[in-house]
Amino acid sequence: MFGKMGWMEVALILGIILIIFGPGKLPGLSRAVGETIRNYKHALSGKDDEKNTKEAKKAKE
Repeated sequence: MFGKMGWMEVALILGIILIIFGPGKLPGLSRAVGETIRNYKHALSGKDDEKNTKEAKKAKE
């Protein structure tokens, strides 16, 4: 029952989101979701830690 989502389910969910948030807030909402996913991926890969250690070394010099 919940194994696959078809195009009708996706369209229904997107329609509900559009009604709740309105067309004016959708760009900001999608931008925030994208930044959150990007930050999550960086945290998982450890890229964020490498950047922080390089900045810390530069600050000590």
